[in-house]
Amino acid sequence: MTTPAHVKKPGWITINVINRFVAWLTRRGVSVWGSRVLAVRGRKSGQWRTTPVNLLTFEGEQYLLAPRGHVQWTHNMRAAGGGELRLGKHVDVFTATEVADDDKVPQLRAYLKRWKAEVGVFFDGVGPDSPDADLRRIAPNHPAFRITVQSHRVDK
Repeated sequence: MTTPAHVKKPGWITINVINRFVAWLTRRGVSVWGSRVLAVRGRKSGQWRTTPVNLLTFEGEQYLLAPRGHVQWTHNMRAAGGGELRLGKHVDVFTATEVADDDKVPQLRAYLKRWKAEVGVFFDGVGPDSPDADLRRIAPNHPAFRITVQSHRVDK
C-alpha cells in the first residue's frame, strides 16, 4: 500500500476542546458514538501514544479508519501491528491488519454513514451515498485497519 502525504490537520477547537472532551468521557467509560481511546506504541520512542478514535463495527468485524489521512497513529499502527482500545477501565488488546485501498470502499461507506456529520469535511465532498468510484478515489487518503481482539482486561 502506498503512503501518500495526505493529512488534514484538525483545528484548535478540535484538538483542545472536542478531542479532549471525547477522550475524557471515553476514559470514564462513556462511549460517544463508538468512541474509544486508541493506545499504540510510538514507532520511534516506543512510548504509548493515545488518541480518541471511532471504532467501526461492520459486517461482524471491527475497523479503525483515519478520516484525517496518514496521521501519526496510522504510522505507529503500521509499525506496531496493533495496540489497545480503551473504554473506561475496559481494555481490548488487538492486532491490526491494514485494508488494501481497493478493498475499503464498503468500510468507508459505512464509516461515512455513521460519522459524516462529525468527519465528512475530511472526505473531499464524498459521502455515504457517493458512487463507488468516488470512494475508490479517496481510499488511498484514508488508512483503514481491521482489528482482531486478542485479549480483554479490566484495569484497576
